[in-house]
Amino acid sequence: MDASRFWRHLDELTASARLVIDRPRGSTHPRYPEWVYPLDYGYLEGTTAADGGGIDVYLGSIRPAEVGGVIVSVDLFKRDAEIKVLLGCTEEEMQVALGNHNAASLGATLVRRGGGGGRSPTGS
Repeated sequence: MDASRFWRHLDELTASARLVIDRPRGSTHPRYPEWVYPLDYGYLEGTTAADGGGIDVYLGSIRPAEVGGVIVSVDLFKRDAEIKVLLGCTEEEMQVALGNHNAASLGATLVRRGGGGGRSPTGS
């Protein structure tokens, strides 16, 4: 598979959809108050993820914001898997977001853009 095609499609998707930030940095999850969002978090309006909502996005501090990677997570409690797009994130912000998804029933890995879509080691 051509990894560059994946990233081009993700670029097109993020460029053509409005980003809605519904959980600003420092806010808590509506059902799990112990879960604090380390970065602005939202979704791409008009898209659909596996859970039926919009595709999830972490928004970092780099502007203009470009897709730098994705977090792939598995939730044993919900018994699902999802991706989280990392938009405009520094390496440190990517690691913080990844760490947020490696807790409790969650396990995640970071797939960075570049190098043919190479993966980082699992964990924070």
